[in-house]
Amino acid sequence: MKYEFIHHNRSIFGVEKMCRVLRLSRSGYYAWIDRPESNRDRENRILVLKIRKSHRLSEKIYGCPRITDDLVKWGYPVSRPRVARLMQANGIRSKIKRKFKVTTNSDHNLPVSPNLLDQNFYVSEPGLILVSDITYIRTREGWLYLTTIMDLFHRKIVGWSMSNRMTVKQTTVAAMRQYLMNHKPKPGMIFHSDRGIQYAAKDFRELLDKHDIIQSMSGKGNCYDNAVAESFFKTLKTELVYHERYWTRAQARNSIFRYIEVFYNRIRKHSALGYLSPDQYYQQSIKWAA
Repeated sequence: MKYEFIHHNRSIFGVEKMCRVLRLSRSGYYAWIDRPESNRDRENRILVLKIRKSHRLSEKIYGCPRITDDLVKWGYPVSRPRVARLMQANGIRSKIKRKFKVTTNSDHNLPVSPNLLDQNFYVSEPGLILVSDITYIRTREGWLYLTTIMDLFHRKIVGWSMSNRMTVKQTTVAAMRQYLMNHKPKPGMIFHSDRGIQYAAKDFRELLDKHDIIQSMSGKGNCYDNAVAESFFKTLKTELVYHERYWTRAQARNSIFRYIEVFYNRIRKHSALGYLSPDQYYQQSIKWAA
């Protein structure tokens, strides 16, 4: 495996230097090059090419589990440990490193709704439970505030808004109106969020009441009560935002729009959905119901 590493990186680092660092002889490396390729080596070479393809298509986000899933679906039955060894030997790794910090603001005297979910995130069909949260995106122009609404069944982002200010109309109301433009709420639908002021505000409550949507809120100071919505922001920030420098809000808007609508909803593998994307899981659920 060390010889393979030298071979794949010989255009970047000198062979002599790599052999010295890895405590190998140059003659041993060149003898390795000249030997006939074994079946195992040929399989590994092909697998590395496919691993690099999966890694590239995910914009260097995917780690071993999701890359393994890609390879199996592409017709290469391979184990996770083997993929992990090949990734390590060839310097292929997920770019996700930075930790995500959850923030919320529930310091207000507005009325709060009871917690109807109680951390039960199982849903039998789409359109029954929506979860929502708000986060902050740093740009050189100032903060950009992102509000998202997720359907808990297939984890798809079904409504969202981005704004320069944290007003109720520009955050929660705007995101909910976008959802309502494309969806008709089912009777008894539940909308769950934290106790943030944008969710407790009169304008937002009236919008939910108008469409017979039942409001639910997390317990005070308990981030686990809205874990799925917050998990999306962790995914967004560790996979995208922390790797970018946004000079303008417009740049951030375009980047986040592309991530949500092009990548996350349609392509990104979700471990809770059997490594299907939200769209793929929804389409598969339609087939199951037929």
